[in-house]
Amino acid sequence: MVNRNFTPFPILTTQRLTLRQLSTEDGQDIFTLRSDTEINKYLDREPSKTIEDAMNFINKVNDTIKNNNSIYWVISLTTTKTFVGTICLFDFSDEKNSCEIGYELMTKFQGQGIMKEATEEVIDYAFQTLEFQKIVACTHKGNQNSTKLLTKFNFLQSKEAYKENPDLNIFTLIQSK
Repeated sequence: MVNRNFTPFPILTTQRLTLRQLSTEDGQDIFTLRSDTEINKYLDREPSKTIEDAMNFINKVNDTIKNNNSIYWVISLTTTKTFVGTICLFDFSDEKNSCEIGYELMTKFQGQGIMKEATEEVIDYAFQTLEFQKIVACTHKGNQNSTKLLTKFNFLQSKEAYKENPDLNIFTLIQSK
């Protein structure tokens, strides 16, 4: 079993992006992201209705990070510090040596290669730093952008349906040796 400790929080950087810890100062951006009907149409969750919903979400996320049960980054543009989305690793399984990846991108920043850049960095972190052998992703059958992103990274679609929601496809990436 790998000792996962997210203190201090691991800040990741790419050519254009900084992946940093979520803070209460991100409340308005989290509210905007989690209340966007376009983003939420593929997610099985209640949209944020108030800033308080967003703040409760931030506190819950930071508690899971503090307990080393997940890791959740804000994706921001390095030059302007603009919040553009989030990406996370969760559902850690030492038995299966796996985790799940999830991500969301503000609508106005979609189609610019931002999520590809962030995902590449997080996959590397999951395999190299956290030493997982497998990353799982679940995406709605209708979310073609997410499906395209996963296939770019050689995630393979499972033949099995997601039991809790047949509208979701399961993808898996195994670390190549």
